[in-house]
Amino acid sequence: MVFNKKNIEEITCSTALNKLKRKIPYGWDLNIYRGCGHGCKYCYAIYSHEYLGEKDFSKVFVKTNIVEQLDKELGKPTWKREIINIGGVTDSYQSMETDLKIMPEILKTLIKHKTPAIISTKSDLILRDYDLIAELAEITYVNVASTITTMNENVRKKIEPNSSKSSDRFKMLKEFRKTNASIGLHAMPIIPYLTDSYSNIEHLCQEAKKSNVHYMLPGVLYLRGATRKTFFDFVQQAYPEKYDKLKELYKKGGADKSYKNKLYNEIVNPLREKYGLSNSYIKPMKEKMHKK
Repeated sequence: MVFNKKNIEEITCSTALNKLKRKIPYGWDLNIYRGCGHGCKYCYAIYSHEYLGEKDFSKVFVKTNIVEQLDKELGKPTWKREIINIGGVTDSYQSMETDLKIMPEILKTLIKHKTPAIISTKSDLILRDYDLIAELAEITYVNVASTITTMNENVRKKIEPNSSKSSDRFKMLKEFRKTNASIGLHAMPIIPYLTDSYSNIEHLCQEAKKSNVHYMLPGVLYLRGATRKTFFDFVQQAYPEKYDKLKELYKKGGADKSYKNKLYNEIVNPLREKYGLSNSYIKPMKEKMHKK
Protein backbone atom coordinates (compact mmCIF):
# COMPACT_ATOMS: atom_id res chain seq x y z
CA MET A 1 0.00 0.00 0.00
CA VAL A 2 1.28 3.45 -0.96
CA PHE A 3 0.04 6.49 0.93
CA ASN A 4 -0.58 9.89 -0.60
CA LYS A 5 2.08 12.20 0.80
CA LYS A 6 0.03 15.19 -0.29
CA ASN A 7 -2.73 14.10 2.05
CA ILE A 8 -0.74 14.28 5.27
CA GLU A 9 0.06 17.22 7.51
CA GLU A 10 2.54 17.47 10.35
CA ILE A 11 1.32 18.76 13.70
CA THR A 12 2.63 18.80 17.27
CA CYS A 13 0.78 17.70 20.38
CA SER A 14 0.78 19.22 23.85
CA THR A 15 0.02 15.82 25.39
CA ALA A 16 0.64 12.31 24.10
CA LEU A 17 -1.93 10.61 26.29
CA ASN A 18 -5.65 11.31 26.38
CA LYS A 19 -7.32 10.47 29.68
CA LEU A 20 -10.63 8.72 29.14
CA LYS A 21 -13.69 9.65 31.16
CA ARG A 22 -14.12 6.06 32.29
CA LYS A 23 -11.89 3.02 32.33
CA ILE A 24 -13.07 0.34 29.88
CA PRO A 25 -10.87 -1.24 31.38
CA TYR A 26 -8.05 1.03 30.25
CA GLY A 27 -7.95 4.69 31.14
CA TRP A 28 -5.70 6.20 28.49
CA ASP A 29 -5.65 6.57 24.70
CA LEU A 30 -2.62 7.30 22.53
CA ASN A 31 -3.00 8.17 18.85
CA ILE A 32 0.07 9.00 16.80
CA TYR A 33 -2.13 9.89 13.83
CA ARG A 34 -5.39 11.78 13.38
CA GLY A 35 -7.27 10.48 10.37
CA CYS A 36 -6.75 7.20 8.58
CA GLY A 37 -5.93 5.84 5.15
CA HIS A 38 -7.72 2.50 5.50
CA GLY A 39 -10.90 3.95 4.00
CA CYS A 40 -13.34 1.93 6.13
CA LYS A 41 -16.89 2.89 5.21
CA TYR A 42 -18.19 2.24 8.73
CA CYS A 43 -15.46 3.95 10.79
CA TYR A 44 -16.91 5.30 14.04
CA ALA A 45 -14.10 7.88 14.33
CA ILE A 46 -14.92 9.91 11.20
CA TYR A 47 -16.57 12.57 13.36
CA SER A 48 -13.30 13.16 15.24
CA HIS A 49 -11.92 15.34 12.43
CA GLU A 50 -14.60 17.96 12.97
CA TYR A 51 -12.78 19.78 15.76
CA LEU A 52 -9.75 20.10 13.46
CA GLY A 53 -11.90 21.84 10.89
CA GLU A 54 -11.34 19.00 8.44
CA LYS A 55 -14.10 16.91 6.88
CA ASP A 56 -11.92 14.48 4.92
CA PHE A 57 -10.99 11.67 7.34
CA SER A 58 -8.50 10.31 4.80
CA LYS A 59 -6.38 13.40 5.40
CA VAL A 60 -3.95 12.33 8.10
CA PHE A 61 -2.32 14.55 10.70
CA VAL A 62 0.97 13.21 12.05
CA LYS A 63 2.01 14.14 15.58
CA THR A 64 5.72 14.65 15.03
CA ASN A 65 6.68 15.17 18.68
CA ILE A 66 4.59 12.39 20.21
CA VAL A 67 7.50 10.13 21.17
CA GLU A 68 9.26 12.84 23.14
CA GLN A 69 5.99 13.91 24.73
CA LEU A 70 5.16 10.34 25.72
CA ASP A 71 8.59 9.89 27.30
CA LYS A 72 8.02 12.98 29.44
CA GLU A 73 4.58 11.84 30.59
CA LEU A 74 5.59 8.27 31.41
CA GLY A 75 8.66 9.58 33.23
CA LYS A 76 6.65 11.56 35.74
CA PRO A 77 6.67 10.25 39.33
CA THR A 78 2.86 10.32 39.25
CA TRP A 79 2.63 7.83 36.36
CA LYS A 80 1.15 4.58 37.67
CA ARG A 81 1.89 2.37 34.65
CA GLU A 82 -1.74 2.13 33.67
CA ILE A 83 -2.80 0.41 30.45
CA ILE A 84 -2.59 2.57 27.33
CA ASN A 85 -4.85 1.88 24.37
CA ILE A 86 -2.79 2.64 21.26
CA GLY A 87 -4.86 3.68 18.28
CA GLY A 88 -8.30 4.08 19.82
CA VAL A 89 -9.23 6.63 17.15
CA THR A 90 -6.96 5.78 14.20
CA ASP A 91 -4.85 2.77 13.22
CA SER A 92 -1.21 3.14 14.25
CA TYR A 93 -0.16 0.76 11.48
CA GLN A 94 -1.87 2.43 8.54
CA SER A 95 0.18 2.62 5.34
CA MET A 96 2.21 5.77 6.06
CA GLU A 97 3.67 4.13 9.16
CA THR A 98 5.71 1.98 6.75
CA ASP A 99 7.91 4.99 6.02
CA LEU A 100 7.44 7.14 9.13
CA LYS A 101 8.33 4.37 11.63
CA ILE A 102 6.88 6.09 14.70
CA MET A 103 5.53 2.97 16.40
CA PRO A 104 8.96 1.36 17.03
CA GLU A 105 9.95 4.46 19.01
CA ILE A 106 6.65 4.38 20.90
CA LEU A 107 7.25 0.74 21.81
CA LYS A 108 10.81 1.45 22.95
CA THR A 109 9.41 4.17 25.20
CA LEU A 110 6.84 1.78 26.67
CA ILE A 111 9.60 -0.76 27.31
CA LYS A 112 11.71 1.90 28.99
CA HIS A 113 8.88 2.79 31.36
CA LYS A 114 7.46 -0.75 31.70
CA THR A 115 4.02 0.43 30.62
CA PRO A 116 1.27 -2.01 29.49
CA ALA A 117 -0.53 -1.48 26.20
CA ILE A 118 -3.37 -2.57 23.96
CA ILE A 119 -2.70 -2.46 20.23
CA SER A 120 -5.48 -3.05 17.72
CA THR A 121 -4.87 -2.92 13.98
CA LYS A 122 -6.20 -3.93 10.58
CA SER A 123 -2.70 -4.18 9.16
CA ASP A 124 -0.09 -6.92 9.21
CA LEU A 125 2.57 -4.18 9.18
CA ILE A 126 2.62 -4.70 12.95
CA LEU A 127 4.77 -7.79 12.31
CA ARG A 128 7.63 -5.42 11.54
CA ASP A 129 7.71 -4.59 15.26
CA TYR A 130 7.34 -8.20 16.41
CA ASP A 131 10.53 -8.25 18.49
CA LEU A 132 9.73 -5.02 20.32
CA ILE A 133 6.18 -6.13 21.13
CA ALA A 134 7.45 -9.52 22.28
CA GLU A 135 9.99 -7.77 24.54
CA LEU A 136 7.30 -5.52 26.04
CA ALA A 137 5.06 -8.55 26.61
CA GLU A 138 7.80 -10.15 28.70
CA ILE A 139 7.84 -7.09 30.95
CA THR A 140 4.17 -6.26 31.30
CA TYR A 141 0.69 -6.81 29.87
CA VAL A 142 0.31 -6.42 26.11
CA ASN A 143 -2.77 -7.11 24.04
CA VAL A 144 -2.53 -7.46 20.26
CA ALA A 145 -5.89 -7.55 18.52
CA SER A 146 -7.12 -7.29 14.97
CA THR A 147 -10.48 -6.12 13.77
CA ILE A 148 -11.69 -8.55 11.11
CA THR A 149 -15.16 -8.23 9.62
CA THR A 150 -15.34 -10.73 6.77
CA MET A 151 -13.46 -13.53 5.04
CA ASN A 152 -14.99 -12.54 1.69
CA GLU A 153 -12.25 -10.56 -0.06
CA ASN A 154 -14.66 -8.97 -2.52
CA VAL A 155 -16.64 -7.52 0.37
CA ARG A 156 -13.52 -6.61 2.34
CA LYS A 157 -12.09 -4.62 -0.57
CA LYS A 158 -15.26 -2.56 -0.71
CA ILE A 159 -15.87 -1.85 2.97
CA GLU A 160 -12.21 -1.38 4.05
CA PRO A 161 -10.26 -1.01 0.79
CA ASN A 162 -6.81 -0.14 2.14
CA SER A 163 -6.59 -2.60 5.02
CA SER A 164 -4.64 -5.87 4.93
CA LYS A 165 -6.33 -9.03 3.68
CA SER A 166 -8.34 -10.77 6.38
CA SER A 167 -6.27 -13.94 5.94
CA ASP A 168 -3.06 -11.94 6.48
CA ARG A 169 -4.47 -10.48 9.68
CA PHE A 170 -5.20 -13.95 11.03
CA LYS A 171 -1.65 -15.03 10.11
CA MET A 172 -0.42 -12.03 12.07
CA LEU A 173 -2.45 -13.00 15.13
CA LYS A 174 -1.13 -16.54 14.91
CA GLU A 175 2.45 -15.23 14.94
CA PHE A 176 1.87 -13.00 17.95
CA ARG A 177 0.30 -15.93 19.79
CA LYS A 178 3.87 -17.24 20.03
CA THR A 179 4.74 -14.28 22.28
CA ASN A 180 3.60 -13.58 25.82
CA ALA A 181 0.95 -11.14 24.57
CA SER A 182 -2.80 -11.60 24.89
CA ILE A 183 -4.28 -12.09 21.40
CA GLY A 184 -7.78 -11.17 20.31
CA LEU A 185 -10.16 -11.11 17.38
CA HIS A 186 -12.45 -8.09 17.25
CA ALA A 187 -15.26 -9.30 14.99
CA MET A 188 -16.71 -5.85 14.57
CA PRO A 189 -18.64 -4.30 13.19
CA ILE A 190 -20.92 -7.09 12.12
CA ILE A 191 -22.79 -5.37 9.29
CA PRO A 192 -26.43 -6.46 8.90
CA TYR A 193 -27.25 -8.11 5.56
CA LEU A 194 -23.60 -7.89 4.50
CA THR A 195 -21.30 -9.69 6.95
CA ASP A 196 -23.84 -11.22 9.36
CA SER A 197 -24.37 -14.57 7.63
CA TYR A 198 -23.87 -17.82 9.51
CA SER A 199 -21.22 -18.90 7.00
CA ASN A 200 -19.17 -15.69 7.34
CA ILE A 201 -19.21 -15.67 11.13
CA GLU A 202 -18.41 -19.38 11.23
CA HIS A 203 -15.45 -18.76 8.92
CA LEU A 204 -14.21 -16.05 11.29
CA CYS A 205 -14.56 -18.44 14.23
CA GLN A 206 -12.71 -21.18 12.36
CA GLU A 207 -9.79 -18.87 11.59
CA ALA A 208 -9.79 -17.56 15.16
CA LYS A 209 -9.57 -21.13 16.43
CA LYS A 210 -6.66 -21.90 14.08
CA SER A 211 -4.90 -18.77 15.30
CA ASN A 212 -5.48 -19.83 18.91
CA VAL A 213 -6.69 -16.40 19.99
CA HIS A 214 -7.40 -15.76 23.66
CA TYR A 215 -10.79 -14.23 22.93
CA MET A 216 -13.27 -13.13 20.26
CA LEU A 217 -15.11 -9.86 20.79
CA PRO A 218 -18.13 -9.33 18.49
CA GLY A 219 -20.07 -6.13 17.97
CA VAL A 220 -22.88 -4.98 15.67
CA LEU A 221 -22.51 -1.90 13.47
CA TYR A 222 -23.41 1.41 15.12
CA LEU A 223 -23.98 4.55 13.08
CA ARG A 224 -23.84 8.15 14.24
CA GLY A 225 -23.09 11.58 12.84
CA ALA A 226 -20.77 11.75 9.84
CA THR A 227 -20.30 7.98 9.91
CA ARG A 228 -23.98 7.41 9.18
CA LYS A 229 -23.87 9.54 6.03
CA THR A 230 -20.60 8.01 4.83
CA PHE A 231 -21.92 4.49 5.32
CA PHE A 232 -25.29 5.01 3.64
CA ASP A 233 -23.70 6.87 0.70
CA PHE A 234 -21.44 3.85 0.27
CA VAL A 235 -24.31 1.34 0.50
CA GLN A 236 -26.36 3.27 -2.04
CA GLN A 237 -23.47 3.08 -4.48
CA ALA A 238 -22.05 -0.40 -3.80
CA TYR A 239 -25.05 -2.37 -2.48
CA PRO A 240 -28.18 -0.50 -3.59
CA GLU A 241 -30.34 -3.60 -3.09
CA LYS A 242 -29.57 -3.47 0.67
CA TYR A 243 -30.13 0.25 1.12
CA ASP A 244 -33.83 0.24 2.06
CA LYS A 245 -33.50 -2.70 4.47
CA LEU A 246 -30.58 -1.06 6.26
CA LYS A 247 -32.37 2.28 6.43
CA GLU A 248 -35.34 0.54 8.00
CA LEU A 249 -33.13 -1.29 10.50
CA TYR A 250 -31.12 1.81 11.43
CA LYS A 251 -33.81 4.32 12.28
CA LYS A 252 -31.55 5.22 15.19
CA GLY A 253 -27.84 4.81 15.86
CA GLY A 254 -28.07 1.10 16.56
CA ALA A 255 -29.87 -1.82 14.97
CA ASP A 256 -33.10 -2.70 16.73
CA LYS A 257 -33.02 -5.04 19.71
CA SER A 258 -34.86 -7.92 18.01
CA TYR A 259 -32.24 -8.08 15.24
CA LYS A 260 -29.35 -8.12 17.71
CA ASN A 261 -30.98 -10.73 19.93
CA LYS A 262 -31.52 -13.04 16.97
CA LEU A 263 -27.98 -12.51 15.68
CA TYR A 264 -26.33 -13.29 19.00
CA ASN A 265 -28.67 -16.04 20.15
CA GLU A 266 -28.88 -17.93 16.87
CA ILE A 267 -25.49 -17.30 15.25
CA VAL A 268 -22.74 -15.57 17.21
CA ASN A 269 -22.99 -17.20 20.62
CA PRO A 270 -23.62 -20.77 19.37
CA LEU A 271 -20.67 -20.52 16.98
CA ARG A 272 -18.39 -19.00 19.59
CA GLU A 273 -19.25 -21.87 21.93
CA LYS A 274 -18.86 -24.45 19.15
CA TYR A 275 -15.29 -23.35 18.51
CA GLY A 276 -14.44 -22.76 22.16
CA LEU A 277 -13.79 -19.03 21.84
CA SER A 278 -13.90 -16.93 24.99
CA ASN A 279 -15.66 -13.57 24.84
CA SER A 280 -13.62 -12.13 27.72
CA TYR A 281 -10.57 -9.99 27.06
CA ILE A 282 -10.53 -9.09 30.74
CA LYS A 283 -9.43 -12.52 32.00
CA PRO A 284 -5.94 -12.60 30.37
CA MET A 285 -5.48 -8.97 31.36
CA LYS A 286 -6.23 -9.64 35.03
CA GLU A 287 -3.98 -12.68 35.09
CA LYS A 288 -1.01 -10.81 33.64
CA MET A 289 -1.47 -7.63 35.65
CA HIS A 290 -1.85 -9.66 38.84
CA LYS A 291 1.47 -11.40 38.19
CA LYS A 292 3.20 -8.11 37.62
